[in-house]
Amino acid sequence: MKTSLLTALLLSGGLLLASAAHASPELAKKYNCFVCHGMDKKVVGPAFKDIGSKYKGQNMQAKLEEKVKKGGAGSFGPIPMSPNPQVPDADIKLLVKWVLAQ
Repeated sequence: MKTSLLTALLLSGGLLLASAAHASPELAKKYNCFVCHGMDKKVVGPAFKDIGSKYKGQNMQAKLEEKVKKGGAGSFGPIPMSPNPQVPDADIKLLVKWVLAQ
């Protein structure tokens, strides 16, 4: 009985993590991130994969969350990132985690 319960808890926890990871492209669509960013190529702003590559191995989660929320410029050229105050903090956290994993 204990083994079955533990297995069920582990599996459900894994499903929650998997759904959170898969939620990010949908969140990017929901908040119109793809208007300015592509997965593999620059649109107005840098490609998500370029952002992930630039910051790989660095502790940039909090800094990028702030940049998504408040906007900013200079990291990838002269075009500024527009602020996104309408996006909930929890969704920004998921989006940034997803981008950094690219």
